[in-house]
Amino acid sequence: MNGLELIRHRRSVRTFDGVPLRQEDAEKVLRFAERVETPFDIPITWKLLSAKEDGLSSPVIVGADTFIAGKLQRRPHAEEAFGYAFEKVVLYAESLGLGTTWIAGTMDRPAFERAMELKADEVMPCVSPLGYPSQRMSLRETLMRKGVHADSRRAFSELFFDGRFDRPLSEDTPYRDALEMVRWAPSAVNKQPWRVVIDGPKAHFYEKKSKGFADAGGWDLQKVDMGIALYHFAVRPPWAIAWW
Repeated sequence: MNGLELIRHRRSVRTFDGVPLRQEDAEKVLRFAERVETPFDIPITWKLLSAKEDGLSSPVIVGADTFIAGKLQRRPHAEEAFGYAFEKVVLYAESLGLGTTWIAGTMDRPAFERAMELKADEVMPCVSPLGYPSQRMSLRETLMRKGVHADSRRAFSELFFDGRFDRPLSEDTPYRDALEMVRWAPSAVNKQPWRVVIDGPKAHFYEKKSKGFADAGGWDLQKVDMGIALYHFAVRPPWAIAWW
């Protein structure tokens, strides 16, 4: 499948079949991650972690031992850079037939940060399990997906605008396919914080903030979602993109 097909096909996986991740698959994902460049030229350190060996846990994950995590320095646009890069890695894992899901809060974060040897000026935004999806979702996973309406998205007219926010963008636009990929991007609790204003040849990305996603230090998890949206937009031919 190409990038667009992967985006349409992928879903978050929290229930795995318990088969250990094959060494060749683990190495492919890690090598790919280490080659990913971010749009803000911020390097990311990647590592594969073992729940058993590193003492890790997540109450929402069943049947997977391997996790992939990344860390980077706290710098302007670090959140967007991480979201862009991690989504590219997640979609590559999907191309290998591996299941993934973005985890930011539902994990033993101190244990993961110790395993990543996190420094004071670094942050580990999210992790993901890597494994082979179970044929059946657990009851917990089924309820979680229903709770956040995981299989639905906001209408095109609620997210994309023509020149200004009081003028919804028509779906009859050359940007339509790219914006559909943005519309179906994953986001924390499916909040879909991106709003895009098309202004001639430019696409201006804005964040519609929700309470509870930024910490006292200014780190904003929804900016990670914005990075995911940017990558989905970039899967299409390159456009001029402005960030605010």
